Amino acid sequence: MKIAIIGATGTAGRATTHAAHQAGHQVIELSRAAGVDLHTGAGLVEALRGADAVIDTSNPFPINPDADLVDTFRETTTRVVKACQQVGVNRLVHLSICNIDNPVFDEFDYYLAKRAQEQVLTGSSLEHVVVRSAQWMEFALNPGAVTQNENEVRVEDWLVQPIAVDEVARILVESVTGAARDRQVAGPERIRLPDLTRALLAACNDQRPVIDTSPGLPALADGVLLAPAGAELLGPNVTAWIQTQDPVA
Repeated sequence: MKIAIIGATGTAGRATTHAAHQAGHQVIELSRAAGVDLHTGAGLVEALRGADAVIDTSNPFPINPDADLVDTFRETTTRVVKACQQVGVNRLVHLSICNIDNPVFDEFDYYLAKRAQEQVLTGSSLEHVVVRSAQWMEFALNPGAVTQNENEVRVEDWLVQPIAVDEVARILVESVTGAARDRQVAGPERIRLPDLTRALLAACNDQRPVIDTSPGLPALADGVLLAPAGAELLGPNVTAWIQTQDPVA
C-alpha cells in the first residue's frame, strides 16, 4: 500500500514513516521541506496523487503570529480532506490528543484547535480514523511544560500517562487498514512529569537539577491528562523506554 505521511519530519512523522516502512508499505513523505505547504495548499494535491491512504501527523501552527490558531488548524485540515477527496484517497488517519473535549480545556486555544480538526473530519464524507494519544515519553523535555537553562530544568507538575511515540506510530500505521474505528492510546504507567524528566536526564548523564513548578491549570496536576476510559494501554513503561535512550557523555 502507498501511504502519504503529512508532517513526516516531525517527531511523530519520523516515527510513523519508519513504522510504515517496517510494515512493508511504500511511503510518500510530505513536509514543507518537500515542497508541501498546508497553509496555502501548495504542492498538496500533487504530492497525494497515487496514495491509497494518508496519515496526518502534522501540527500546523500558523506562520503569522497574529493568525488565529483555531482557524488555522481548521482550515489546514479542511484543505487536507479536500485534497484527499480530489485524488481519491481511501482513508485519512488523523493524530489527535486524548481528553481534548474535557471542558477544563475550553479556554486553551491549542486544544480548541485540535477539536476543530476533529470536527472537520466528522463533518466530511471521507473515510477517516482519529487516533487520540496521551502525551509521549518525549514530552519529558517539551517546552510546553519544561523550561531549561544551563543550570537547571524547571518542569510543571503534570500527572501524565505517557506513551512511546514509536507505539503511537505503530497504531497510526495499523489504522490505515482494517475497520475504520477511532482509537485512544496511552502508556501503562502514571508518572509525574518532573519525575519523567529526572529519569531521562539521569539516563543522559545530565546532572542539572529538576525543579517542580505549579502548572497554570491545576487540573493538569490532578490527572486530567490520564488515559480515558477504554483507552488501549501500550508499553513500554517508563523504565524500559528510558533504557532505549542514548546516553550523552
